[in-house]
Parts: sequence; structure tokens; C-alpha cells
Amino acid sequence: MRSYLGTTLKAVAVLAATASFAAAEDVEVLHWWTSGGEAAALNVLKQDLEAQGVGWLDMPVAGGSGVQAMTVLRARVTSGNAPTAVQMLGFDVLDWAKEGALANLNDIAAEGGWDAVVPGPLQAFTKYDGTWIASPVNVHSTNWVWANKALLDELGIAQPTNWDEFIAALDTVKASGKVALAHGGQPWQDGTVFEAVLMATGGPEFYKAALIDLDPEALGSDTMKEVFDRMTILRGYYDDNFSGRDWNLASAMVINGDAAFQMMGDWAKGEFLNAGKVPDVDFLCFRFPGTQDQVTFNSDVFAMFKQGDTVSEGQAALAKAIMSPEFQVAFNKVKGSVPARTDVDGSELDACGQKAMAELKAANDSGNLFGSMAHGYAVPAAVKNAIFDVVTAQLNGEYDSETAVSELVSAVEISQ
Repeated sequence: MRSYLGTTLKAVAVLAATASFAAAEDVEVLHWWTSGGEAAALNVLKQDLEAQGVGWLDMPVAGGSGVQAMTVLRARVTSGNAPTAVQMLGFDVLDWAKEGALANLNDIAAEGGWDAVVPGPLQAFTKYDGTWIASPVNVHSTNWVWANKALLDELGIAQPTNWDEFIAALDTVKASGKVALAHGGQPWQDGTVFEAVLMATGGPEFYKAALIDLDPEALGSDTMKEVFDRMTILRGYYDDNFSGRDWNLASAMVINGDAAFQMMGDWAKGEFLNAGKVPDVDFLCFRFPGTQDQVTFNSDVFAMFKQGDTVSEGQAALAKAIMSPEFQVAFNKVKGSVPARTDVDGSELDACGQKAMAELKAANDSGNLFGSMAHGYAVPAAVKNAIFDVVTAQLNGEYDSETAVSELVSAVEISQ
């Protein structure tokens, strides 16, 4: 992996060095990419900017969902010391845009033709009132399952295609003495599992009604009770030490063969690649059974905070670097996601990446591309957190399924 990453970085550096744009300014970047695979991907961007003479002032804030980073950001902005650029998700971007805190990137976007190449559902979170206010680095999808191929082969488990087959596979693994389902008991991870189970149980129309439109009938339905029933079933396949575990440590359990499966967004693939593992050889990637035709997405974007009346040279360099086709491919090779541009050649991506690009396009074309609730692309933060509270409480045995449904309806109503 080191030699591969080194080659990628050199290639990006050469491309950047020949770019016509140059700047000599530092950018302070607040982000939460602190795991091995994430840090490796971030280095691609750092190298690109360094080749243009732009210094990188790193401000990492650990925490896979970005909640801690947003707390730090609020304190910085309140004190009048906003970072140059901040990694963000979904409604957080729009909230800051409403406050008038973000720089106008329209000139840069027009020069790069962003309107023609960024998917419409994503533009809804990178533009505000017709103004570009963020550069999307990638598109992640959240309804993935990651599996240790050697362990599955040893136990004679075929890739499951529906709920019953998935449960049968989990039973086989559990009977072998291995952990069937690696999980980290943090609210956003619980929410990631919940939204996949909900999509598989009720389908795309139910997902939209419950987690985007927040329809009280859908939230309080028998289908929602079944979703919580299934969450209870999955809880039985976690190990006893899942509470509070970081997502990348759960990924490591699958990588090392201590667990068979993990339900996690495709940033998990970066951990597998960083460990030198090869898709379809060492590990499998597939949509959560029952969601094969749907994609729930989130996207890491960098919002530029106002540093004056105009976009600074460093911010312009960063925004252009992020949206260059060469960077989009080089970065997403390492990160595990796919490019945020629809016009790039994905042939250099690995097998999982090519599958993800094809499925993303198909879902977008068929109207089955939906923002992820758990990652800030379906509902505002207050509603998301209210849903998290109920999901985590039910998963930990505080509510039975019927009570959880009632609590969910009330929590969503109060949070709006």
C-alpha cells in the first residue's frame, strides 16, 4: 500500500505542479479524517496543494461522525477565528450558509463547469440560493456490507442476497465461535445500520416517507415496528464489547478475521486498502441485502469560511484542487468513495469502486438515490439526533419495538 500511495501522490504532485494556478498562502483545514485510511487519503490533497505552494495547517478533530468537529468549529467562529476550510456534511453546510458565514465560490464553479458534472441531489447541499458554497470531495454510500472472504469460504457461506440469507449467514458465523457482525456502539453507527435495515424492510418509498418527509404515519407504522424488531435481531450478533467502539476498530475485526461482517459506509474500504487487502480476493463488498437497487449517500465537502470580502488565494487553490478530475480519481482510490464528478473515468478504481460508481449512476437515473439520514443528508441535525436517541435506546434494550415506534414519532415531532 505504501508504494501504491507513494506513486499516486507523485502523480498528483506532477499534475498540480503543471497547473496554471499558483498561490503562496496557508490554508487551515478543520476535519475529522484521523483513521489510517482517511489520513492516507487526506495526504493526497495536502500533496496537491503543497505542489502549488499552498501550505496546509492541519486541524484534526477525532470522531467519525464529525459531531466533535462541529462543536470545535462553533467555538472558533464564535471567537471570530474561523478556519479557512472545514470538512462538512449535508445540512451542516446549509446551516452555516444561512448564517452568511461561507464564501461565494460561484466564479470558481463557473470556471470549472461544476453545475454540469456534480449530481443534482448533491448540489442541493453544496449550493445555497444559487450560490456555490462548498466543494464536494467525493460521494460515499452508506448501505454497504463488508465481509472477510477467507472466513466466509471456510464456513461455506455464500454472499447473502436477502434478509433471511443474511441471518442464516450470521447464525453460521456465530456457531463457529467468531463474531458474526462487527459493530461500534456509537449513535451514528447505530443510525447507519438502522437506515439500511429500514430501506431493506420498507423499500425506497417508505425510506423517503419516514426519513426524509418525516411522515408521522410512516414513523408510527407496523413497518417501523418490524424495523426495530430486526434491529433487536442484529443486536444478538454483536460481541459484548461493541459499546463505544470506533468504526475503524470494527473494520479491523473483519480485516483480521475476528469477525465476518460489518455494516458500514464505503469509507471502511479505505481501512481494508490501507491494510493491503484486495477486493474480491481478501474481502467482499456488497449492498445490504434487500437494498441492491438503492443507494443512500453522503458526501464529504469542504466549505470555505469567509476570510474577507473575497475568496482568498488559498481557498481558491483548495476548491480548484478538490474539483480537478485528476484529484477526484487519485483521492477516491485511497478513500474508498467515488468521485463527486460524473464525467471522470473510473477505470482506475478497484473492483468495489467500479461497482459503487455503476450503482450510484443506476440509482441516480432510476430515482433511487437518497440522502443518508445517519450522515446528515436526509434531515437537519436536530431531527437526526432525535432519531439517534431512540434508535440507540432501543438497540440497547431500553425500549421494546412498540415503545420505540411511539418514542420515535414523539421525538421527531418535538425536534422539528
